[in-house]
Amino acid sequence: MHFIDWLILAVYFILLIGVGLWAYTRVNSSSDFFTAGGKLPWWLSGVSHHVSGYSGAVFVAYAGIAYTHGLTIYVWWAGGTFISTLLAAFFIAPRWSRLRVNTGIQSPLEYLSVRYNLPAQQLMAWSGVIIKVFDVGAKWAATAVLLHVFAGTSYTTGILLAGSVSLIYSTIGGLWADVINDFAQFMVQLVAGFTMLFIVLSRLGDGMSGVITLWDRLPAEHSHIFNSPYTLGFLLAIFLIDFFSYSGGTWHLATRFISTSSGSQARKAAFLSSALYLLWPLVLFFPMFAAPVFLKNLQDPTQAYALMATRFLPAGLIGLVLASLFTNTMSMTSSDSNTISAVLTRDILPAIFPKMKSYGKEKTLMVARIATFSFASLTIIIALNAESFGGVFGLIVTWFAPLVGPISVPMILGLLPLFKHSESKSAIISVISGMLVFVAIKSFFTTGLAFEISTPVIVTLILYIGFGFIFGKTVPEKVSKLVYSLVNDRTDPEESTESIK
Repeated sequence: MHFIDWLILAVYFILLIGVGLWAYTRVNSSSDFFTAGGKLPWWLSGVSHHVSGYSGAVFVAYAGIAYTHGLTIYVWWAGGTFISTLLAAFFIAPRWSRLRVNTGIQSPLEYLSVRYNLPAQQLMAWSGVIIKVFDVGAKWAATAVLLHVFAGTSYTTGILLAGSVSLIYSTIGGLWADVINDFAQFMVQLVAGFTMLFIVLSRLGDGMSGVITLWDRLPAEHSHIFNSPYTLGFLLAIFLIDFFSYSGGTWHLATRFISTSSGSQARKAAFLSSALYLLWPLVLFFPMFAAPVFLKNLQDPTQAYALMATRFLPAGLIGLVLASLFTNTMSMTSSDSNTISAVLTRDILPAIFPKMKSYGKEKTLMVARIATFSFASLTIIIALNAESFGGVFGLIVTWFAPLVGPISVPMILGLLPLFKHSESKSAIISVISGMLVFVAIKSFFTTGLAFEISTPVIVTLILYIGFGFIFGKTVPEKVSKLVYSLVNDRTDPEESTESIK
């Protein structure tokens, strides 16, 4: 890192905080803070959904997989997410926006008290918040790895530096700050990503044909779409989890759809995000695929991308790349903080302190900001102790991935009329069972990665659907009315809405 690199990084951080201050002027209520008042344009929602769907962990944990296993990382990560988000565009994304229009929700879990009951909602809310603390902590830990390689700073310094900037702008600016910074970050990432691509192609010496000839210089298995332990079974397991996650089971991604003005706008946002997952990772991962040609026998493959950048990029561009990697993580973590704050403010705290239901706009907004700050602070503490949970990859893949599934199943399928007979007992039993299976596998069995991450969500899925079809009773009118109201956009703009209580 040269002085110009530090200067670029500092300027970018100042701009991020500036965006937060600008967004502060647009936030007058919790609705503005959590859902941008339902005014998020589809293109901004789509870019934000894409960018906040991955973090600096891609350039650390996933870069390590690209170094050791090659093409398979694109197949199961980018390919699986592309298909999952494409399916979400058709079946799920529009329903989230219609849910806000029809009921006034600000949190993706808010509708669950009507769809099921309060205990089911609280179970999913508390479980999801706890899981997210570890997931976001992993993202900060990944950022610290990058800064350590680029600048030689300690892991603690890296976590505190990135965490404090995100803490400031997400707390004061809410969702508007998050999505504007997502867009700015993606523009920076485009410049940095294409710059790295062209430099690596130049160093390979084969021009554009290097995209093809690279694979002749790598071990044969690096060009295989499946490379153990990332097998077809693993791909199917990840695809199942990704569908529920990117449809909105990962709460901040649901917020991107909720915050659009209509179902058709949410669908276009999902289509855009899906297309970006298909195309952009091809540019992003190429330097990671090529890393074994230039960096042989790395002791720590997770440092591959950072080492490639420091070796090939000139002064100034290193700072730009690092800024893009930092903000990639911050876009996800700040989005998580905003959405978790919505769950705490709208779902958990009012159930504990009923007086909060009568709070006015200003008091609710104050609680929202306190909740955002508190959650983000806790994730930083987890990040400082990431190695206790198996490092970055361990936190993301072997902890978050299998646990997000059980919570996501009742959330996503609860939006669909087909599963209207799956009531609160189905939701509660299936979620608890899925989590217990995860604990059992972690504690008592040694299994393959595909089995470990897929079994909890499969068990949840079978029990949720099975209990609904076998034991489902007459559907309450409010539940039937809710799920069928999400089928189409409203055509009568004068039709009144009713808030979920």
